[in-house]
Amino acid sequence: MEKSHIEAAVAKYCSAHGYDRLSVRAAMFDMDGVLFDSMKNHAYSWHETMKHFGFDLPEWEAYMHEGRTGAGTINIVSNRERGHDATEEEIASIYKYKSDLFSTRPTAPRMPGSYELLTKVKECGVTPLVVTGSGQVTLLERLNRNFPNIFCKDLMVTAFDVKYGKPNPEPYLMGMEKMKAVSKESLSENNFIVVENAPLGVQAGVAAGVFTIAVNTGPLPDDALLSQGANILFHSMQEFCDNWEMVAEVLGVVE
Repeated sequence: MEKSHIEAAVAKYCSAHGYDRLSVRAAMFDMDGVLFDSMKNHAYSWHETMKHFGFDLPEWEAYMHEGRTGAGTINIVSNRERGHDATEEEIASIYKYKSDLFSTRPTAPRMPGSYELLTKVKECGVTPLVVTGSGQVTLLERLNRNFPNIFCKDLMVTAFDVKYGKPNPEPYLMGMEKMKAVSKESLSENNFIVVENAPLGVQAGVAAGVFTIAVNTGPLPDDALLSQGANILFHSMQEFCDNWEMVAEVLGVVE
């Protein structure tokens, strides 16, 4: 990607949001499809779980719901096929089945380039956060095992923290609030970036008023992410990592 393209995207963002510049202090990362190459496992698990409970959710459709809370995905299918939301008991049962099935799938590897990128991000003085729709109880342990010395518990937003989930901006708004609480600084939207691979996640980042970087690690066309408002797009985490120094310069990263 050309530096001039990033500069134009930053200038457009700043003009639209009334900022003179970006001064990025924190980066909010989605997890599945960004940090882990795990979406194939999720798609399989959602499809098989819904079939078990008498619903239909094709594997390809799971990619369209990526970033939603489990309850949100379940209720979309329930309303489509039954005309009403699932009960709390049904949601708990379905999501537990899905989580248990997901845990039997082959362990998803780190997305190539993700750890190297996060290391560069942190070395620049930018704080990384995880903002995910996942509700896995072992999430922090898994992150620490795969990304040692990168993330901390107080700077994570999961399905347990939010009511609405993506594409609602709530997860990223909460991420910013958590960063403000931990840093004890007065931070604004121009002090953050969002890194997302899913259309719903891009919508959430844009709705939160944050400069949003799309990383197209799945089967979707680039326009599926750009049309939702992504400011710039890379085709892999490795490409993003390889270009981080240039990106950091344009984003006004404070070292």
